[in-house]
Amino acid sequence: MPESRSYYAPSGGLPGQTELLTGRAVFTEAYAVIPKDVLRDIVTSLLPHWDKTRAWILARPLSGFAETFSQYIVEVAPGGGSDNPEPDSGAEAGLFAVAGSFELMLAGRTRQIEAGGFAYIPPGAAWQLHNRGGGSAVFHWIRKRYEPVEGLALPDPIVTSDRECPAVAMPDTDGRWATTRFIDPDDMRHDMHVNIVSFEPGAVIPFAETHIMEHGLYVLEGKGVYRLNRDWVEVEAGDFMWLRAFCPQACYAGGPGPFRYLLYKDVNRHPRLAPLL
Repeated sequence: MPESRSYYAPSGGLPGQTELLTGRAVFTEAYAVIPKDVLRDIVTSLLPHWDKTRAWILARPLSGFAETFSQYIVEVAPGGGSDNPEPDSGAEAGLFAVAGSFELMLAGRTRQIEAGGFAYIPPGAAWQLHNRGGGSAVFHWIRKRYEPVEGLALPDPIVTSDRECPAVAMPDTDGRWATTRFIDPDDMRHDMHVNIVSFEPGAVIPFAETHIMEHGLYVLEGKGVYRLNRDWVEVEAGDFMWLRAFCPQACYAGGPGPFRYLLYKDVNRHPRLAPLL
């Protein structure tokens, strides 16, 4: 993959009073589409113990829908951040930067995370995040309640980037469909994966995937046509798709450049037969 990448980040604002109301947002029994046009100032949230920060909350656990994770786009203004970012000691996190940069203090080390950078934060880990720069820092924050397994230790922290992780071609695709894996898929300590899925123009998922994993998919670059349950939906950079378990899914990549999205999925655990305590 080329080293130069673009990552869409929302800018907020508000549509003019003369613009049409009709849009592409939809919430169904199997999926939701939150297009970039609805990520406005009026739908942001403020978070406890975060300074000069706002968040677009794209997904949250909902009974009968997607129950394993939440996903935010967080915008931290210069001088903002948090010394106490996570209120749940049982939560793990994946952070993926899309604009600007921020300082991450994790596992006794301080690192500067640029656009394209990724960090995995284990449950119970102490971490802080601050924007020491002159412009806004924007990143995705994926949160999940970790599911421990007897005999398996907690995962280690991970700090890496899109540039550092080679994309792995899917079988029989000549590299036209590839996955950048920030977390080792063979490491059973992990119960979630955060990947970047990439398609060259014209590439496809050639069957309707139907599986137990819940998904959050945020389009980082390009555009495509996605099959969601019974519907074909056009999506582009800045759009978010939220899929419940067993929602059929496939896609065609469109446009002149690559189609890439950030993907969350829950993995490596037996289905729960009772609520997680």
